Amino acid sequence: MIFTDILIVGAGPSGSLLALLLAKKGISVTLLEQHKEIAREFRGEHLNEDGENILKKHNLYSKIEKLGLLKMKVIEYWKNGKLFKTIQPEKQVGHLGIHVPQAHLLSVIIEEAKKYENFSLMTNTKVIDLLKDENGHFIGIKGKRGKEEILIHSSMIIGADGRYSTVRKKAGIETITRKHGYDLLWAKIPAPDNWQPSIKMAEVDGFQLSLFTQAKGYVQIGWNIAQGSFSKIRKQSIQLFIDKLIQAFPELEESVRKHITTWDDFVLLDVYSNHTEIWRKDNILLIGDACHAMTPTGAFGLNSALKDADRLSECIDPGNINELRLSQCEKQRKEEVKKLQKLQIEKEKNFSTQFIIIG
Repeated sequence: MIFTDILIVGAGPSGSLLALLLAKKGISVTLLEQHKEIAREFRGEHLNEDGENILKKHNLYSKIEKLGLLKMKVIEYWKNGKLFKTIQPEKQVGHLGIHVPQAHLLSVIIEEAKKYENFSLMTNTKVIDLLKDENGHFIGIKGKRGKEEILIHSSMIIGADGRYSTVRKKAGIETITRKHGYDLLWAKIPAPDNWQPSIKMAEVDGFQLSLFTQAKGYVQIGWNIAQGSFSKIRKQSIQLFIDKLIQAFPELEESVRKHITTWDDFVLLDVYSNHTEIWRKDNILLIGDACHAMTPTGAFGLNSALKDADRLSECIDPGNINELRLSQCEKQRKEEVKKLQKLQIEKEKNFSTQFIIIG
């Protein structure tokens, strides 16, 4: 049996950052992660200006930069295999997004948190259920660490465990889910020689095809397909798909033909957004994807998760939760997230207009 002031479930960006910020305040905090390793890949690895500023605010950005990140210099729109339009960054910002590998982001945050004796990380630990006292208040979790059953008691349980949040489900908090009419195929290939750090967009068969340059010399391919259509698509020859990809971005031909040979080279992402009307229930509090999962459009997810952690940390002090500040923070963040999710829908609907010459 373990006792801790704050229990955070999920060692992704929001959970890890919040654990560090609370540990800095002297709060006893335990961070749970169901995977053995925290440096697994995740899809949303692009920082925008908000995320960058939060990492700089807490003196983390320069440490991550030493491990490696990549600033996007341009956004390009391609049509019929040719460059159609470009967008340059504002001078004061200097980039149009930053690719940060999860291994770099999380390892820096976790190593900083380990400097504090009141911080504890438990990996390979899965939440099985929530614990309640005789009055029905949530007081901790029952979990499994390997074959060992553990009980962790805490005055607050924070669910930072993603869009499939166990904490949210066990607390009985309902989500409102919205489908967006498309799914997403991901693939990663080595970048061709002299490939400029960029985000490239094209339209194929009425759907968005995107390229995101990554650190360590890779290009991530994101291909929107009709919702629920992958089972039918994968019965077709992969060559038809490859030909369309090369037609959209001719520079990729050599790398694509070498590294994408079967449908198994793609990863399917079921695209939807959701939100919960309730972010807090008794001693349970949700942050990040656990209460507002977003689509990949605009790369808002990672940055929004970091903002949740930053704002929430300001509401919790040793032995005290500022209820008024917490209520204000929740209200403000809900409004901000609502605007971002609305913006995502607008971007998805208006994508085709980027390829039309106006005037």
